[in-house]
Amino acid sequence: MAAPALPEAPPRAGLTLFALCLAVLIVPLGLSGAPVALPAIGRDLDAGVVPLQWVVNAYNVTAASFMMAAGSIADRVGRRRVFAFGVALYGGCSLLAAAATHIVVLDVARAFAGLAAAAIMTAGVSVIANTFSGAARTRAFAFVGVTIGAGLAIGPTTTGLIVSGLGWRYVFLLQAAITLAALLGFRLVRESRDPDAGPVDWPGTLTFTLALFLFTLAVIEGPQWGWSSAGVLGLLAGCAALLTAFVLVERRRPAPMFDLSLFAEPRFVAVNLLATAVSFGFVGLLVLLPSYLVGAGGLTDGRAGLTMLLLTAPVLVFPLVAERLLQAGVTLRAIISGSLLLVAAGCGWLTVVHPGTGPLALAGPLLLVGGGIGLIYGLMDGAAVSTVPPAKAGMASGMFNTIRLASEAVAVAGMVAALVSLVRDRVADGLDAYRPAADGAGTGTAGGDAGGLEAGAVADSVASGNLDGPAALVPAEARQRFVEFLGEGYSAALAGVLWGACAICAVSAVVLYGILAERRDDGPSPADDDAGKRPAGADPVGSAS
Repeated sequence: MAAPALPEAPPRAGLTLFALCLAVLIVPLGLSGAPVALPAIGRDLDAGVVPLQWVVNAYNVTAASFMMAAGSIADRVGRRRVFAFGVALYGGCSLLAAAATHIVVLDVARAFAGLAAAAIMTAGVSVIANTFSGAARTRAFAFVGVTIGAGLAIGPTTTGLIVSGLGWRYVFLLQAAITLAALLGFRLVRESRDPDAGPVDWPGTLTFTLALFLFTLAVIEGPQWGWSSAGVLGLLAGCAALLTAFVLVERRRPAPMFDLSLFAEPRFVAVNLLATAVSFGFVGLLVLLPSYLVGAGGLTDGRAGLTMLLLTAPVLVFPLVAERLLQAGVTLRAIISGSLLLVAAGCGWLTVVHPGTGPLALAGPLLLVGGGIGLIYGLMDGAAVSTVPPAKAGMASGMFNTIRLASEAVAVAGMVAALVSLVRDRVADGLDAYRPAADGAGTGTAGGDAGGLEAGAVADSVASGNLDGPAALVPAEARQRFVEFLGEGYSAALAGVLWGACAICAVSAVVLYGILAERRDDGPSPADDDAGKRPAGADPVGSAS
């Protein structure tokens, strides 16, 4: 995949990079493919919106929580070893997910797959940083961006086609097969360690993991329990206490796993703020849109997956475009801010969705969002690890990917929770017109709040893409009208969430443009140690101003 003739690259560089990228591919596949399978999983395992959310969130939460620990372990015991462990564990979790007969088993398998993803991403990026240097490293990270884009691009499409043709279990069997192929190429990967690496910070890992879990659980359960309920407030209080403990632990360690002082570097802060904006502007759409297309749009799982290709296909191409723009002298701040504005515009344009909206009407906004995200994905990983010396790449990668995946988990949970709340508000009053008919129609349901058309239960079902379930509770002659009513409420709620994502991306574009305008002049950054090896325009961080 990469030209092996560069002096900064190892022998057989192309094959080495191919083996690394093949393993990295399963991480975005696991992220983007799962949402398309959720409606089918929900029907097969009889799962509601909350446990279905954990198919996605369990993956993100554990990946984010163990990213720092994985980086420290990789620096200490060997990056190649941790990378191989992550790939093997991911394959085993995929097999367990394929065999799951209960949603809880599937959620647990996905949680351990997230742990494996943490090992793969952190150790993999660190291996690349220590295997390649100079222009070869910049090119290698560009191919990582293409790989991530490919996983995001083909994930929804292949998942939709596999679910339609074979069933959702084969989605996880495909991931297991990819891990097996990646393991066969590991003999090409060179081992590396940090000789000065300290012990793994387990107190910091545990406090951060529990804090993130409690916060995500609070956001997910907020619409069901009530945002001011004792349960939600207790979860948030526990999260705050654990985060305080985490900061205290990290400050008192001589060699902290999460080096908080790195946030004094404006460029590192900017990269992490960028990852947060991407989570709301893109990752949230990966989760919300497939269910909407199946539920309100009336598409099959396969057609929904193909439609998602409009959003994800540009992510496959545009990382290389970002590299060309940098080499042409376009500044990093201009690319990042402009890309986020494209994403914001696409999210705003997408608010035109309504029941029955076809792929042609969605093409414009989805391509706009995908193009903006593709430019960003070609820059983020390389920019993050370039803020520290190569020997500390595991820590930097761990910190960046922790924040990225944590923000993805929070964004998914928050956007789904907002969608459920807005759907409930939209349909609550209108349900009164259908309850009497449902109670007396001889449908065999209790009606009202006793398992019938209760607003919270209807909102949960609709937000997971299942409009037929609530429709079955009303007489046959009213079902079409009722489905249209739910579809309109679903569309209005989704538009509200999209406007929120639009605002986050637009504000982030302005803030990042300001942050990246200030290049500190108090001495060279850690990335500058390697600057002399790169051609002009090849350093994604150094191009910030």
